[in-house]
Amino acid sequence: MKLLYFAWVRTNIGKAEEEVVAPDHVLTVENLLDWLATLGPQYAAALDRRNVIKVAINHEYVEHDHPVRPDDEVALFPPVTGG
Repeated sequence: MKLLYFAWVRTNIGKAEEEVVAPDHVLTVENLLDWLATLGPQYAAALDRRNVIKVAINHEYVEHDHPVRPDDEVALFPPVTGG
C-alpha cells in the first residue's frame, strides 16, 4: 500500500510518502489509521486528531469506514485553511 502524507501530517511523520504492508486486520481506513498510530510517536502525534483527517483512496475522497486493499494509494490530508 502506498501512503501519501500532506501538510502537518507529513511534517509530524517526517516523510511525504512510504510503502507499507499492513497487517491482515487492517480492512478499513479507520483500521489503517489506528495501526499507523502504533508505529511510533511521530505517527501517534500526526494521527492524534484523526477524526479531522480527510482520506483519499486512489484519488477519491472516502469515509473512514471505507475498505482498504494492499494495492491502494492512500492519501492523508489534514484540514486546510487559506487566506
